[in-house]
Formats: sequence, C-alpha cells, structure tokens
Amino acid sequence: MNITHLKYAVEIARTGSITQAAENLYMSQPNLSKAIKEFESTLGFAVFKRTSKGIEPTQKGRELIDRARELLAQIDEMDAAFLAKSLSTQSLSVSVPRASYIAHAFTRFINHLDMADGMDIDFCETNSVAAINNVAEGESALGVIRCPKETEKYFFSLLNEKGLSHELLLEYKYRLLFSAKSPLADRPVIRRADLADFIEIVHGDLTVPFLPAAKQRARQNAHAVRKKIRVYERGSQFDLLRKCRATYMWVSPMPNELLDCYGLIQAECTDNDELYCDYLIYPAGAGLKKIQRLFVENLRSVREELF
Repeated sequence: MNITHLKYAVEIARTGSITQAAENLYMSQPNLSKAIKEFESTLGFAVFKRTSKGIEPTQKGRELIDRARELLAQIDEMDAAFLAKSLSTQSLSVSVPRASYIAHAFTRFINHLDMADGMDIDFCETNSVAAINNVAEGESALGVIRCPKETEKYFFSLLNEKGLSHELLLEYKYRLLFSAKSPLADRPVIRRADLADFIEIVHGDLTVPFLPAAKQRARQNAHAVRKKIRVYERGSQFDLLRKCRATYMWVSPMPNELLDCYGLIQAECTDNDELYCDYLIYPAGAGLKKIQRLFVENLRSVREELF
C-alpha cells in the first residue's frame, strides 16, 4: 500500500468513474485500472464494484477510503506546517546522468528563472538506477535515465513497477571526446583499434544491472581496454581530457559551445554500432508543474541543436 494508490482510490470514489478519475489524475484509464487491480490484490479484497450507476466502493472499500481521506488530509496539514515554502520560491529537484547536453540545458533553465524570487534547486548527477529510485521515492521530481537500447525493456519493467512514466529524450551512438591537441584529432577516420594506446576515462559508478550475465560478460570483453581512469564527476574529466592528450572518453552528443569552451573535439568511431537511449521519467499521472515544464523545454531545445 502506498500514498499514490490511496489518492487514486479517493479520486475514483469522488468521481464515481475510472475514466473521469484518470482524466483528473492526468493518466490513462488502462493504467489507472491496472493500478487499482494491483492495489486490490495487495489488500486482498475489492475496493470498488460496478453498479448501474457506475463505480462504487464496496463496504470494506468505503471504510478504506474514509480512512484514506483522513490520512491524506493529515499529510496535507504536515506539508503546510513543515514542508511548504514561500509561494515565490522556485523549487525543482532532478536526477540525471552525467551528460554535458543536460548540464547545458540546466544552465539555460536557470537563466530563464526569475532572479527576483527565491530559489531552491537540486541538480543530482547519478546513475540510472539511483535516478529511478530518487523519482519513485519523491526525492526528485524529474529524472533522466540512460541505457543501452538492448536493455531498455528491463528498465521499462522497473519503471512500471515503480509507478513512473517515461518518454524518449534522445537516441544516439556514443561519440569519442578528446583534446583538440590529441593525436586522434589528426585522424580522418577513427576505429576502436586506434584507441589501444590511449587512456579511456569512464564514470566509475555506471552499471547495466538488468543485462543477462552472458551478455554482460560479452559486452565487457568487447569493450575491454588496457588503460582506464575512473572519475565520479564531470569537472575532473574535462581537466584530464584537456591536459592529458593521451585520454579520450565515450560521451553522448555534446553542444558545440561546450566543445569550444574546453578545447575539445567529438568524433564518430566508424565501428561503433551500439545505440543508447536517454529517457525522461516522472511519476505516472502527476502532471508537470510550470517549473518542471520549463526544464523539459530547455532539454528539448538543446537536444535539437545536437544534430
């Protein structure tokens, strides 16, 4: 049992219609019906029954909904007493991968905010599993997850289990990133074999937890490198790339403005065929607030400039 299920049940009881409740909750009717069935399965009894007048609570369902209303009212009171911020405070929390195009969009987003108002912003760069958990648990309002195309069905299953919606933000092949003064910069064509004597920079906490063991091993063997440096934030990666000409990194498409700023080059690797996907994630049925929509609009705007 969770608060979201209680909110769903209260809204269905209020409207007497799953269709209308789904519309009010900004979610699809099939998803709401599925959520209620799962809720009833967890409880061990039916919360609603169909009648000639529409959907009505069962006797046990009515008791549950009465208690749910009381609980939700108490939660609202706690929010007002302890969590409510000034109406003029602009609040947003997001969990995203370490991607330069996302950081660039975040900067634009900040520049679009009203500097006369208060501001309370959390920008967390992390891995996909942590981003999913942060959004599911309410630590972040929005998230972006990154996964190899071949693993997306496993992530979709987890998102559905956590009650999260998703939409494709970007599909791409990783590009090589290196210093404009690197020996790689003089090569018109780059293949994986050309990287053997160079040092790969990788983010140290990225994993693909849902990939079957055999594929995981095959993937690791295919991408094995002799020289590797693990970093855990983007600032040090740019210092290494700029100052150590023997380094390179696999990255998502990067805005030209940032390439020029750091003196870097991004290039395609001709024998790299692996597709990656970035997905925007958020609680199902929640709807996006104005400030959340502003962040997403800037993400989409920067995305359009990448290709």
